[in-house]
Amino acid sequence: MEKTVYIRMRNRILVQPGQDLSIGDIAQVLAPESLVAAIKKMDIYQVTQKDSNFVVIDAMKVIKKITGAFPDADIQAVGPAQTLIEVVVKNRKRLSFSFFILIWLLLFFGSAMAIMNFHDDVSMKSVQSKLYTIITGEKSEKPLLFQIPYSLGLGVGMVLFFNHIFKKRINEEPSPLEVEMFNYQQALDSYVILHENKESMKRLDND
Repeated sequence: MEKTVYIRMRNRILVQPGQDLSIGDIAQVLAPESLVAAIKKMDIYQVTQKDSNFVVIDAMKVIKKITGAFPDADIQAVGPAQTLIEVVVKNRKRLSFSFFILIWLLLFFGSAMAIMNFHDDVSMKSVQSKLYTIITGEKSEKPLLFQIPYSLGLGVGMVLFFNHIFKKRINEEPSPLEVEMFNYQQALDSYVILHENKESMKRLDND
């Protein structure tokens, strides 16, 4: 009797060096109760010291493993075709406090210079002076009536834009920075998968 097995490869998982991976670790399995436990426990890969930071497991390797043990099973793969495995290195050095302060100062003064240069390019001071003259009828080189609320609003706007106050999120909506980081991670994963597949093909050709 034909038994249908559905597998869905996980997009990305984190593993430790030397870890043994089973099919249940890298894929979701939907199958009859008599098969699902045995399939999930099947060994599919062992991470070794020779592996790089990333390893790619293709769905075809999983299908081959399952059909070898259950020849009469009908394997249906849905979702991603590969799982990207990232090997986590434990011996990473923590960032020193002095180096953290240096980076913070660079970012702080760099962003401050960018904001000031932008305001200088668009003649923000001149515009605020003209607005102050139009509203009050008086000329002023330092229209604090506009400059102070504008400065406060700039800071509040940045907090709302990034949707964070320190580690606390304002609402559940992702910030534009988080969306860009997600898109970057997706593009990076796609590149790594494509690169690893090319390297695997080269190794097979050499063999």
